Order: sequence, then C-alpha cells, then structure tokens
Amino acid sequence: MRSTPGDSPLLDSLLQANPILKRVANNPQYELQIIYTQINRDAQNRPTFIPHTYHLNPRQYFNPASLVKLPVVTLALEKLNDLNKPGVTRRTIMATGTAYRCQTPTSFAAPADSDRTATVGNYIKRMLLVSDNLAYNRLYEFLSQQHLNQRLKQLGYPNARITRRFAPCDTAANRHTNPISFHTPQGDTLHKQPAQYNPTAYHSPLGRVLKGRAHQAGTRVIPEPYDFTTANHLPLPDITALLQSLLFPESVPDALRPHLTSTDYAFLRRYLHATPHESGFHPYAPARYFDAYKKYIYYGRNPNLRQQSTLRIYNIVGMSHGFVSDIAYFADSLHQSEFMLSAVLYVNKNGIINDGTYEYDTIGQPFLAQLGRQIQQYEAQRLRQYRPNLTEFFAPEPIS
Repeated sequence: MRSTPGDSPLLDSLLQANPILKRVANNPQYELQIIYTQINRDAQNRPTFIPHTYHLNPRQYFNPASLVKLPVVTLALEKLNDLNKPGVTRRTIMATGTAYRCQTPTSFAAPADSDRTATVGNYIKRMLLVSDNLAYNRLYEFLSQQHLNQRLKQLGYPNARITRRFAPCDTAANRHTNPISFHTPQGDTLHKQPAQYNPTAYHSPLGRVLKGRAHQAGTRVIPEPYDFTTANHLPLPDITALLQSLLFPESVPDALRPHLTSTDYAFLRRYLHATPHESGFHPYAPARYFDAYKKYIYYGRNPNLRQQSTLRIYNIVGMSHGFVSDIAYFADSLHQSEFMLSAVLYVNKNGIINDGTYEYDTIGQPFLAQLGRQIQQYEAQRLRQYRPNLTEFFAPEPIS
C-alpha cells in the first residue's frame, strides 16, 4: 500500500509529487519514517507545533547511530550544572582513566591550542560538528550508563536506550564506565568521579530485534540476521522532541526540561547549525570538512554545495548498519518560514549487515536532500496568519 493509517495526506501528497521521493516512499524495503512538523506563530511570536507523519511506527526498529549524541551532549552539560563544583565547567580539562576491560584513557594535558584540550565543551563541538565517535565515548563515560538512561526516562523518554559506546565493547563492558577527573591547567584536581557500574541490565522495549538476512563478522559472512536487541534505541518521536526542547525550551513543561542555563542553550544552538569551517573550531579548518559534512537533509552531504546564508539548519544525523537519518529544524530568513523535519530510511539492498555495502550515496542522502528541498519549497509559499520573527536564530554568535 502507498500509505498507512495515520499517514498525513499533506505529507503523502508532497512525497508523491517528486519522483525521487515517490520511489522510496512507495517501496517498503526502505522502511521510511518521517515526521514533518509545521510551526505556526501567534501575534506574540509564540509557536504552535503541528506534526504530520508518514509510516511512523514505534514498533519498527532502526539503528539511531549518531542520533544518540544529542541526548548525550545535552545531559553532559546538565551534569556539569548539577555537580556545581567551583571551577568545573565545559572548558575545564577532563582526564579519563581506566578500570575495566575495553576502556581507554585520555590523560591530563594542557596543550597550547585550547581547541585541542580534552574538555566537555570541545567533545560536544566534535560531536555536533563532525559526529566524532571518540568524543561521544568520553561523554558516555562521564555520564555513566545508569545515570544517562535514568535521566532520559525522567525527561519523558522511557523507551530510549543508550547502552553502548561506539567501540567494539561487549554488553557487560558497556555497563562499566571509566573514572573521570577535572583539573586546572596547572594539574590541580578539582573533582574526581570514580568508575561507575550499572547493575541494571537494559532490554529492548521491542523485545528481540533481528535485521538483515545475514551479517559479516571480520571476513566471514554469517547467514543469520544481525541482533540489535542490546543496541542503542532512540525512537524518531523522542529525538524529534528533544531537538524541539533545545530550540524551543518554553514549549516543554518545566519538569521535562534538562537543567540547562541560557548559555548552555546558546552553546548547543551554535554548534547544531554551524558548519565545520564557520564554527571557528581549529581542528576542522582543513578542506575535507566541507560545509555539508553533517547536513544530509537538504544538502545531501554534497561536498560541492555551500551553505546558504539565509537558511539555517539545526540538526543531528545518523548513518550506520544501512540506516541513514537526519533530525532537523529549518529557519529560512528569505521566505520567513520555519519547520522541523525528521526522517530515517534503510538502504541495504543485499540484506547483509556490517559488510560496508550500503546505498548511502546513491539512495539515502539523495532522498534526504530532495525531501528537505521539497518541504522547504512548500513552506516558503505556505500561507500563515503571522510570519515568524526568526531573529534569535540568525543573531550574531560569539565563538565559544
């Protein structure tokens, strides 16, 4: 069937109007899920959010890959605030020790280039600008598995599971997280966090999750599905709601907001939209970090496309095991329009997990680019009673 009960007629018509979108939307092998959120403002510029969905299915697993970095960066800043330790901020040097198998250290260092210092702030920049996996591991360890998942549940995401580093660690090793310490540039210790262990074994809310007809382990292809049962799990509505809460905190009840300061929100906003080059972050000055490096939706990760100055896309992406996703908010100052758009699809024609043969470049990213452009074009001409004032999303930002 072309659509399913609950599909938005508007979103369905927009997909069917574009041959590239139609081909993917009508083929169940791509396991497409979309949330398109219209935003309407009142006379006081207060937003109302109207979601339109396509094939949204909370029982259909997808690997969130790097989407889990958004809750991790959010809760890392919150934990710093909750620690309330003098001198311990996102700019404080953080050292990571080892206490269990599969753990790796980051020793104390105070390099001359502050952008290369191991700090919570720099780890967040690396994650949001180029989706750095080692930086994710360091903040996963800082949070600890138990605290991370308990806090997600408290914030209204009971089905979310973030249980793995991006490293070849087994399930038990991921329940153990490293000792952490914070230091002055001179080496004085400001705070110590002992190694943590999560006694709770997390299970998938979907039960056993198997994908693919086979999977590769080393050089061997094993003719059995890949088991995602203990993998990270982050439903599309949850990650969409989290991005909305960071960009529009007033739209979320106080009890469901992380403990962030106005400076924290501004910091996250900057690096959610900035390109590697415009960020001013020195490690990403080389040309290989092109504008669209982490912008799949609308730009399709095309290295030849420059970011448009009148269009800001605040987003987080994921790409792993054949799943490709982008969760984004668009602010268009030229057409005075805005919307949110979340999408995930599965591009694994041969059905083998972990063989590195996926259609990211030929199907996944071109689809996301066309989807972003199709919705942006529609939004540019959509009638509104009040045009949004997008000043806060285009205001000059200090390099932080």
